[in-house]
Amino acid sequence: MADKPVYEEASIDGQPPKLASIPASDTTVWADASPLLQAACAGLRDGELIHGDNFNLFAAMSALEIMDPKMDSGIVCTYYSIDEAIENGAAPIPISLDSTIDVRCTIDIMDHLLACEAAWHKGHSLAQTVFSCIYLLRLDRTAPHALLHSYCRIIRATCKAVVSVVSDARTHEEEDLFTMTYGLPLNGDGDDKCLSILNAVEETISRQLRACKATSSKRRLPEGKIANMSCADLEPLQSNPNLEEGFCKALLCRLRFRKHFFHVLSCMKRPQGRGLESARKHIASCLTELESILKSADFLRSCFDESCEGDIDDKTTASGFEPIGFDAMLNSRLSAPTPPRAIKILSWKKAVEYFVKLLHDLDVICSYSLDPHLESLLRFVVQFQKSQPDLVARSHLQLLLVQDGKLYGRDPFFAVINKAAALPEATKNHDIQKNESFLQLGMLVMNLLKILCTNAAWQRRKLGKFLQDWRVIYVQLELAFRNEYGEVSSSSNDENTCMKIFQHILLWVEEQTYWIAFRFLILGFELELYSTGEYCMVYWYLYAVLIKLTEKTHLMMAVSHDNAKRKGKKKKDSPKDLARESRIPPAVLFLQCYICLAEGLSMMLAALRNEIPVFHSPSPFNTEHEKFVQHFELLQRACIPDHVSYPSYKESTTHARFSTLAMYNYFKDAQRIAKEVKSSFSNDPERLAELRKLEQVAEHNSVAQNVICRLGALDPSLKVSFEFSHHPFFATVVVKRS
Repeated sequence: MADKPVYEEASIDGQPPKLASIPASDTTVWADASPLLQAACAGLRDGELIHGDNFNLFAAMSALEIMDPKMDSGIVCTYYSIDEAIENGAAPIPISLDSTIDVRCTIDIMDHLLACEAAWHKGHSLAQTVFSCIYLLRLDRTAPHALLHSYCRIIRATCKAVVSVVSDARTHEEEDLFTMTYGLPLNGDGDDKCLSILNAVEETISRQLRACKATSSKRRLPEGKIANMSCADLEPLQSNPNLEEGFCKALLCRLRFRKHFFHVLSCMKRPQGRGLESARKHIASCLTELESILKSADFLRSCFDESCEGDIDDKTTASGFEPIGFDAMLNSRLSAPTPPRAIKILSWKKAVEYFVKLLHDLDVICSYSLDPHLESLLRFVVQFQKSQPDLVARSHLQLLLVQDGKLYGRDPFFAVINKAAALPEATKNHDIQKNESFLQLGMLVMNLLKILCTNAAWQRRKLGKFLQDWRVIYVQLELAFRNEYGEVSSSSNDENTCMKIFQHILLWVEEQTYWIAFRFLILGFELELYSTGEYCMVYWYLYAVLIKLTEKTHLMMAVSHDNAKRKGKKKKDSPKDLARESRIPPAVLFLQCYICLAEGLSMMLAALRNEIPVFHSPSPFNTEHEKFVQHFELLQRACIPDHVSYPSYKESTTHARFSTLAMYNYFKDAQRIAKEVKSSFSNDPERLAELRKLEQVAEHNSVAQNVICRLGALDPSLKVSFEFSHHPFFATVVVKRS
């Protein structure tokens, strides 16, 4: 068979090749392809390749470059099979005949597996990370080694639980390799007993640690013989009594971390958030054990005279020694139908840091109150995403939010929409929820929550396309409303209720659509998709979206207030009530602060572009119009907002000048609103912190605008730059002289 690798390495330099370790069979004959390859290399020019008549572009995407370590999965590796690796002593049992070295090597395996697990969570393949451990690939061999066997079992069960969570949440499309198991032995008999096996080993080591402590405390007493008798029934872990206590502690914290982490995953998967309190307790225990694991590093490095080469911080083990029983290339042929990736396993310290962050993110999820109000829930998810959680944490969040087609697995989405649209509680069970348009709307809300749990890049991409679905559902609901009630002059109570549901939900859908558009635009700042020369159009479009969002939010709050007023059945409004009603709600003022900053920045940037030549430098690749289309095409397709286009943008910004900026300072308005509204959010620390940031941006930009208006184009040494030091998407203007 000429399509298989024949030798472990081709005889390029004329040396006799080494025969492959894979023997020929009755149906296969190995032939030396090296001369053919040499002749092909000599006859090919740069950029050419050998291919058959049926070779096409699709095949080219899967083509392999022979002898390239990143492309050729059949390239020479240390071992061609697991059995060969075991036969050559790559994963011995016991690891060493010296019990002290055996324990240290076991701890090294534990540490390296932790680093591999963190690398897997970060997006590398399971085959080339966790299952690069030969002991995991042949778990039955570890049975005589109780310590290693229990640890490998809990690792395998943990991997299975994580794959299950990510697969159920379907967030793995961000990283296709995450849930691919490639036929690896992930499902093993008896893994349901992994905790009981681990507990038995943990109890044995705990007893040994207690005996060591008792012995060391009694050594100072004259009855030393009694102390020796106290641990006579316990076999020590290793032969050096001076190291016994340190090894016991190092092992216990690693075993306990695995136990509590497995409990965290199990508790968080319980339906309707019933296991969140228990999960928080296990998270706290995990964090405690990770601290102990970090502290054990000093002991592990000091208990051997051998010195480790290289920087200890780059090592994948606490001791700094290379672990036994790993071969990343062993599963390279199982990695995927595409070439294997080049993988760098995280260092041991970074792996611990990763798990600390993961646990903190999971703790934030577990501490959430499962608020049925959609507005509060959306704010929580957006705030949670600011910490940039990894895939595993986001998958758990999504599974908590959406279970069995319901919010938290308990609240139907029509009831959630009913509450969000400020409808009376009695309407949540109305038959109108069976209407096709309302069923589709429920699906849109469910999908919105799922999208918000993806990473920023996927989130923005999906939200942009998702906007059209919200626009379509609004048109469908509006048509259904007109067809049903457009010509009705007198109607029954039930028809009045239906009309009310339609009216409220139509208004809410509009508000939600503009919120999604706002989220879409600000994610562009997080992903650094906008260049400085594009800030003007981005802030102008953001201003246009915020105007509509504020308008719809104000209308929704007015409707909600009217409902509350009717529910209260007041006979006559007092002057105080009338004055209170005339005030603008704090949530609307909050958005108005955004509006002032967006408008102020867009007008300042427009004036700089119009009056200072250095700010008006056309791109050699595309025009301003093309950039406008590239950034806002998805919004334009959905007509968000209506009547907003490139010509209207040009018309709004072409005549901006420093003289007009001097007449009206939008940043002062933003600063004033932020100061006034802060007292209304004294019980909301997140919004209060946001207002402080907005106030800082407004204050700095107000000063910068005054300097620019005073000097303007008259001072050629004036340099204006933009940085996001105070706020993630509202730029702070920095004015300097060169």
